[in-house]
Amino acid sequence: MNSISENIQPKSTVSTLKSASPFGEFTILDYNVAGLLEPFSSGDPSVNTPKIGVLVNDYDIVQVQEDFNYHAALYEGDLHPYCTPTSGGMGIGDGLNTMSDYPFSDDLVRVDWNDCNGTDCLTPKGFTWLRLRLDEGVYLDLYNLHTNAGSETADYAARRANVTQFVNYVQTQSANNAFIITGDFNCRYTRAEDNIRLVSDNLGATDSWIELIMDGLEPVQGSDPLVCHESAILTDFTCELVDKIFYRSNNFINLQAVDFTYEDAKFRDEDGNMLSDHRPIYTKFQYTLANNLRLSDQFGGPHGTSFIDVNAIPVSPVVTTIGMRADSRIDQVNLTLSNGTSFVHGGTGGTAKSLTLNSGEYVKSVKLCSGKYNNTTRIFYAKYTTSSGRTLTGGTTTSTTVTYTAPDGWKIVGFHGRCGTNVDKLGVIYAPI
Repeated sequence: MNSISENIQPKSTVSTLKSASPFGEFTILDYNVAGLLEPFSSGDPSVNTPKIGVLVNDYDIVQVQEDFNYHAALYEGDLHPYCTPTSGGMGIGDGLNTMSDYPFSDDLVRVDWNDCNGTDCLTPKGFTWLRLRLDEGVYLDLYNLHTNAGSETADYAARRANVTQFVNYVQTQSANNAFIITGDFNCRYTRAEDNIRLVSDNLGATDSWIELIMDGLEPVQGSDPLVCHESAILTDFTCELVDKIFYRSNNFINLQAVDFTYEDAKFRDEDGNMLSDHRPIYTKFQYTLANNLRLSDQFGGPHGTSFIDVNAIPVSPVVTTIGMRADSRIDQVNLTLSNGTSFVHGGTGGTAKSLTLNSGEYVKSVKLCSGKYNNTTRIFYAKYTTSSGRTLTGGTTTSTTVTYTAPDGWKIVGFHGRCGTNVDKLGVIYAPI
């Protein structure tokens, strides 16, 4: 597992909650582009990949698989301003990349499968996780995956292990987060040997094909496959592809898939031939934000486990105590609400500090400083300031700072970010006073 280079934090920033649009929409395309070296590819990638690179510009977010040895040709015609760097050609990289009109945070992670079989072991297939920023404080976790292919007993076992590994990761890294998952699952709902249902059953995710094309009804496992024509342009989307798009909302972001298609007719050459051995799949999403919550951006480094408090914040939250554990760095941040709910993020090192708020007093701002420890960026300093001007501080100040301040009529009631034994990245959650 490895993450991209850390972003460069601004030297000093003061951030007051801006008016993020309460609703929006975007499109996403998922496509296995068959970019293996031509002796191994079932397509003609040296000719077709440049064409794909131009056609994908019509979509806000594009996730591809098998983007191996023709990556430069794919990106040459692509105009998306935010693109993941290649992890290498066949035998070196995972072939997974993302092109987006929306910026990423610095949280890109590539994870290899623990299990594989046969030729799938010749390159490190797996999945990626990154955080997509739709607006200030509006983040989605975005996953892209490619599981073990094949139809032998050992292939099925490896693929089931891939899906299980992936679901376990998402349960931890995206707990309470809204997310979108796309990829070449190599799975069918009808196939008895596949465990694709773990994604919906264990993660609470919705398959946009099932929702919009199949009227919410999953095909019966063990029934006859819903086979798509091998080469004809698809007009009946009730046939099942192995490529999938899943999504999940949380109490802050309500996602809704509103359109689904196989973009088959568009991704053809002049003679009507497919540009890949897979069809691209498309979903249009709309989203609305809760009117009683807003989030700041996040500040810090791409380490630790993700957390977000939005699903546990009541309708009218009242903070009674704020706290932290700190020494030279911030080991933990915490607060308690009047209903007894406590939010605790980080480790048990450092010295515990807390401030009990008076009646009517609330947290107005949080100042943070970041720095390097063991070559990783972490939160070194925190200062809470209340509406009465009282403060609680801990850690060591640095020249790289941000201050999150609630605007008039709002207050700080929770956190989101990443942590382990220290606090690695932090943002705040606002609610109306």
